[in-house]
Amino acid sequence: MNPYQYNQQRWKFVLLIFAAFIAAASLLYTNYLVRNLSKSERTKAEVWAMSTRSIITMPDPDDELITFIYAVRDSLALPAIIADGQDSIIYWRDLDSTRTNILEGTNADTDLQYDPIYFKRQLAIMKKSHAPIVIDLPNGGQWFVYYKDSLLLNQLRFFPYVQLTLIAIFLGIAYTVFNSIRKSEQNLVWVGLAKEAAHQLGTPISSLMAWLELVRAKFDAEKDPLLYEMENDVKRLEVVADRFSKIGSTPVLQPHAVYKVVVDFVNYFKVRTSDKIVFNVSGDTKVQALLNVPLFDWVLENLLKNAANAIESAGRIDIVISENIAKEQIFIDISDTGKGIPRAKFDAVFQPGFTTRKRGWGLGLSLTKRMIDYHKGQIFVKESEIEKGTTFRIILPSNQTYEPAQI
Repeated sequence: MNPYQYNQQRWKFVLLIFAAFIAAASLLYTNYLVRNLSKSERTKAEVWAMSTRSIITMPDPDDELITFIYAVRDSLALPAIIADGQDSIIYWRDLDSTRTNILEGTNADTDLQYDPIYFKRQLAIMKKSHAPIVIDLPNGGQWFVYYKDSLLLNQLRFFPYVQLTLIAIFLGIAYTVFNSIRKSEQNLVWVGLAKEAAHQLGTPISSLMAWLELVRAKFDAEKDPLLYEMENDVKRLEVVADRFSKIGSTPVLQPHAVYKVVVDFVNYFKVRTSDKIVFNVSGDTKVQALLNVPLFDWVLENLLKNAANAIESAGRIDIVISENIAKEQIFIDISDTGKGIPRAKFDAVFQPGFTTRKRGWGLGLSLTKRMIDYHKGQIFVKESEIEKGTTFRIILPSNQTYEPAQI
């Protein structure tokens, strides 16, 4: 794992723990408030039950006392029901007034009505919510006070979940925005570095071409094969400089026969690698795609270099070109007989900084994926097996369209 990826994962882990701590603290504190408010509402319900009992059992109260008791009873702001042992409802508090109009029954001229099913449903809910408060009557009977939590208490229970959801959405949006800004800044740095490298390469490349011409003229070596190969390498440097100069710009795509582009590059590349590695190009020779040849050669170079490096001694690299006519796509499968890639790292190999080599920068496949994106294509690890090899697949849109067959 590269240091950048390690530090990134470490900070993500720290932030995850911190977020979990905040969420746990919020839930614990809210539960603490809910418990205290629930106790307070229980006390209010008990006071309401006691005041109701006092009204029933008071033999001859004076007006001031009875007014005070009624005021205490009516101060309760909780939905509550008083019922006897047979669940017959005697009194209620803070229920839906449009459905509890017992005196008027059903009145077509108003919204008030009597709904006995509503009472039974509310009583069942209150029985499940809290244990009843018992009122002992003078005649030996008992009434039971049932109540349920207030709207405020119910809202307080759900508030932390709503709050944490909104915070998570905000953090997700903020992370996406800042991550996009960070990537944009990184892209600007890479583009600037690439263009400066292309600029710096221009002068020595021109000088090398001039020196080659002088050597040919001085030593009469116009057809010398060594100078020919040196010239090819200098021209290759020109191509590399041109590649770097085009980073950050929209490439010009032109129709090319994929097979010919691949063969031309393989012929150049294979003489510059180990003679123990066999290269084989096969498949459809006529399919065409819109390509920027210098950039696509760079894609092939990165993939073939990785394949050659994965082969420790002798091996084979196969490039198979095929076409999916139905989807109008071209498949380019590059297979090697190297050491393979673990399945868990199939996606990670395309991340900047990922490398298995001690001296690698881990940018080759990342740039390869970007250049394939320029060509409106896809690249992925099709299959891999440890110590047996890996196959990368490139998918490009075909430049040829096919009309459906007429039956």
